[in-house]
Amino acid sequence: MSPEKIHVTDLEAAINWWRERSPSPDGISAAPEVRALAEAYALLAWQRASELDVDLLSDAALSAWLAWYETTPDSPCIAICSTAQGDPICKGCGRSFDEVQQWPALGPFEKRAVWHRISFEGTAWRFNRYAERAAR
Repeated sequence: MSPEKIHVTDLEAAINWWRERSPSPDGISAAPEVRALAEAYALLAWQRASELDVDLLSDAALSAWLAWYETTPDSPCIAICSTAQGDPICKGCGRSFDEVQQWPALGPFEKRAVWHRISFEGTAWRFNRYAERAAR
């Protein structure tokens, strides 16, 4: 089994979420959550990578990331599931049949990996035909 990964865009989103939630009182210092996530971000930059093994996150960075994660939509489903009609990839959300079936059992990093893939592909109806549904 490959190690769980965290994508740079998730680190950026979590850092920005924490910066809004706990703004710097003096324009210089950062909240502990921002500092912890920034250390992980720096490690990614140093490695010139777009993903970081979750095992390399400090406890503080992992806690901060998970707090941000809880504010994100859980499922990419837009209630137009073509896997129920036998499609191997759902036209509505872009997940595979197995991903749709296993979604409740997936962990946060596995779910985010799927989100990144379907967002990058951008072919599912949630990203074009029914984008307004996905915004809800």
